[in-house]
Amino acid sequence: MSAPLAGFVILDLTHVLAGPYCTMTLADLGAEVIKVEQPRTGDDTRAFPPFKDGKSAYFATINHGKKSIALDLKDADDRVIFEQLVARADVLVENFRPGVMERLGYGWDDLHAAYPRLVYGAVSGFGHTGPDAKRPAYDMVVQARGGVMSITGEKDRDPVRVGASIGDIVAGMFLAQGVLAALLDRDRLGKGRKIDVAMLDSQLALLEHAVAMTSVNGKAPGPSGARHPSITPFETFHASDGLFVIAAGNDRLFEKLCVALQLPLSDDPRFSTNPARCENARLLKRLIEAITLGDTRAGWIAKLTAAGIPTGPIQNVAEVLKDPQLLARNMVVDVLDKSGRAAFTAAGNPIKMTDNPDPPTRGPAPDLDGNRGDILRWLDDT
Repeated sequence: MSAPLAGFVILDLTHVLAGPYCTMTLADLGAEVIKVEQPRTGDDTRAFPPFKDGKSAYFATINHGKKSIALDLKDADDRVIFEQLVARADVLVENFRPGVMERLGYGWDDLHAAYPRLVYGAVSGFGHTGPDAKRPAYDMVVQARGGVMSITGEKDRDPVRVGASIGDIVAGMFLAQGVLAALLDRDRLGKGRKIDVAMLDSQLALLEHAVAMTSVNGKAPGPSGARHPSITPFETFHASDGLFVIAAGNDRLFEKLCVALQLPLSDDPRFSTNPARCENARLLKRLIEAITLGDTRAGWIAKLTAAGIPTGPIQNVAEVLKDPQLLARNMVVDVLDKSGRAAFTAAGNPIKMTDNPDPPTRGPAPDLDGNRGDILRWLDDT
């Protein structure tokens, strides 16, 4: 088996999350990722807790299998090494604030002129154009400004941040898509492209129903808790021992749900169509919970699953890491240390592809500058 990106070299100048998430995805697809880090400190996340044996689990689970070399791009000797690396790379990825690479002499225009086949991927808070291009940003800032926080949380309560860092992660995913598209295009036209992904843009791209509702109604939706704002019943429900979810996404599923619950509501005009159910969502929830409180979560999940109704438990992360479906899909993997022992647990690669290796382990995260010797020898071999 050969990974689809085997043989491609990614020069990774990124740090923290959005950029490293992109290059982790490319590494999982077989690319060789060379992480260029600041001398002495390296990626900020090397200092992020939690730690195990002095190593950051946060850093290890996003940077596993990469190589590291520390270079000061203001130092003449290190610049020579860096330019040798650029000459060998297929892709350069960076997440500096716009203008930083240009001041170093390594912006898109300079690199494209010298290395026309190089694909240049950039991710930043606000992108490389627009009035706020040079403003700093973190995940929290773009979740807030991009509208995601305005629809997250409980109704009539203050908005809340999504628990995962989707401001960073989604931007990293879009950047990986752009890099792959640019590599395909390079094979066709023989030249690289620049990909400019903004974290703020990526948040707006997530707001499918919210944009549709606002554009039609002229009114921005607010938080709706666990309930979908335009599909009912599509939320959490109480059983005798806690909460579980029911997602009856159309009229046919609602009819099946009524049969499974022995609740004769599918012909009731208050509930017979999805718009009617949305108008009467609170009443419908009370009627359903009057039934579901009579059995356990596991009992209802088994009954509804047998009836073909989408349902499931609300699991914490410890439970998710033991979920048999995820384990069967190799979505929980071990990150090894240098001795080959399992050191950290990480999420696997969700992109399942025929003839693509998907081992149950990932290579070690690199020590800062830990691959300098190997990288310099590789450069000398050319």
